[in-house]
Amino acid sequence: MEELDTTDKAILNLIQWDFPLEHRPFVEIGKRLNISEDEAMRRIKAIKETGIVRQINAIFDTRRLGYKSALVAMSIRPEKLEQVASKINEHPGVSHNYERDHEYNLWFTIAVPPDGSIQHDLAELAKLDGVIKYRLLPTLKLYKIGVRLDMLNDDPESPTPSDKPKQVDKIPFNVTELDKDFIRELQKDIEIIPEPFNALANRLGITVDQLFDQAKEYERIGVMRRFAAILRHRDAGFVANGMIVWKVPEERIDEIGMKLAEFPQVSHCYRRPVYQDWPYNLFSMVHTRTKEACEKMGKEMSKHIGVTEYRILFSSREFKKERVKYFEENYEQIKV
Repeated sequence: MEELDTTDKAILNLIQWDFPLEHRPFVEIGKRLNISEDEAMRRIKAIKETGIVRQINAIFDTRRLGYKSALVAMSIRPEKLEQVASKINEHPGVSHNYERDHEYNLWFTIAVPPDGSIQHDLAELAKLDGVIKYRLLPTLKLYKIGVRLDMLNDDPESPTPSDKPKQVDKIPFNVTELDKDFIRELQKDIEIIPEPFNALANRLGITVDQLFDQAKEYERIGVMRRFAAILRHRDAGFVANGMIVWKVPEERIDEIGMKLAEFPQVSHCYRRPVYQDWPYNLFSMVHTRTKEACEKMGKEMSKHIGVTEYRILFSSREFKKERVKYFEENYEQIKV
């Protein structure tokens, strides 16, 4: 982190939310930051070499592609945690997998293609030695999704709800074989070269402008969330990965969900089901540089929404973090 100067951080702020879909994207990045194309490429290459930028690619809405997905909380005997986590990581649809400070000590996201079954795969994973119980926590309603780590500013002393969650036209979408070809290409990490989109378009047998038109159409209808750089939070200095879960009265959940979504520091906000041993129905993800900052944010958010029943689950270990690769391989139901 000490190696990054103000320009590097400004680049990271720009490309993690608004990477230009242009023939020469690094020219556009340079224009916005008053640097040359060569300097923009040199800096981004150097940043990628540090590991802070994981990849630059299209980010798709899992469910809009016909995939089924859910968050899963597992309670695992501590001495078996690493062994179970390693086995779960082998599932191709597991993208995030963390240890958290709770009775449910392993939390992971899982996705399966349209012909797959989350329930079947979880029933198999539950047979692993050390698993005590699990809770399936699918998204019942989405209020916000989109990580934006502010590299230029410190954690705020008084966080304010200044975001306006993005609205998209969610028209019906049925994935065709041609769509699958586009998605396979758009989800690949681009090269840091003057015209990085040429290779994608050539493999598809189309022009770069046609590639951009299709990407923008996917974004308009909510299939593609955005084209952007994905940062490794911890390497970027955001080491306090806090999942703040709230117990909200049912009649207020939509109101509160939208209020939480307005905080820039909230990257994800979902409504999820409750269980007898899990009463929290609203989830908000917050990434800060310190636990103290996250705890303070929780208090400020609690005051703003008028909800006092909440808790923060911090991730203590990251077992896996990567994007799901859509339509990349034939899916087979797992068997333990």
